[in-house]
Amino acid sequence: MSLRTAVQHVLASADDVAAVEERDEAAKYRGCRAVADLAARSRGTAAGVLRSVVLRPREGVPAVEAELYDGSGSVDLVWLGRRSIAGIEPGRRVKVEGMVCDVEGRRTMFNPRYELRPRAGE
Repeated sequence: MSLRTAVQHVLASADDVAAVEERDEAAKYRGCRAVADLAARSRGTAAGVLRSVVLRPREGVPAVEAELYDGSGSVDLVWLGRRSIAGIEPGRRVKVEGMVCDVEGRRTMFNPRYELRPRAGE
């Protein structure tokens, strides 16, 4: 580690350090792009950690919504017609693939294909 890198690491906030660690972890998965690089109206694959998972009905239809964070940004994941999904919980690492949409200014994937990633120590 260079002196410059060491100084930047010491002066960085905890959020900055966590973001760098998340980007490094997400970069390990083949075929994944940074969330910040996902373009609307195209298929994309990303990996990261789920920050939140909630049940939020959309127009009377049950929907599980989750926020995937990879250190570069967040993408909202929405599974329509579901009340819960085994393994989809805050803190879980996942790899997702699907069509990226722009919903109210936020990157969103509806009904993405997902792959649960091992937890630390698994």
